Amino acid sequence: MKRAVYAGSFDPITNGHLWMIKKGVEVFDELVVALGTNPEKKYTFTMDERLDMMNEVLKKYRTVEITSFENKFLVHYARETHARYILRGIRSQRDYEYEREMRYVNGDLDLNITTVFLIPPREIAEISSSFVKGLVGPEGWDLVVQRYVPETVFERLRRWYNDRQG
Repeated sequence: MKRAVYAGSFDPITNGHLWMIKKGVEVFDELVVALGTNPEKKYTFTMDERLDMMNEVLKKYRTVEITSFENKFLVHYARETHARYILRGIRSQRDYEYEREMRYVNGDLDLNITTVFLIPPREIAEISSSFVKGLVGPEGWDLVVQRYVPETVFERLRRWYNDRQG
């Protein structure tokens, strides 16, 4: 059985993440979608909110398991979840350089886990959680942002924005 881990901060989950997950489901028998946390990073949504969004958006995928982890190398978490593969997306040259270096580190830590890279189509290659959050605010932002995230995530972003406006 081919089992992979696809990890991210998913703050929030975007259509770019969804593309990766759909492809992961096509390629692997089981896909662990893991919410990773970094104590150095400031998040817009709490871990519970992000997990709620992920559960809502991914509930139709029977072979997807949603989990979270903290303060671990991804390769060690993959081993803990009995995954033999790590799924990563490459959107840019910068992503490639970083992921290539991490692939070598992962290989040093566990030679039995293989990193698989996917390159998304051009129309979603620039979509990231930071990009989406950066669009929130200016007049008409909602018409733009709803193109890049699932509907339930868009509604959460709208509430987040309205709460900030008082």
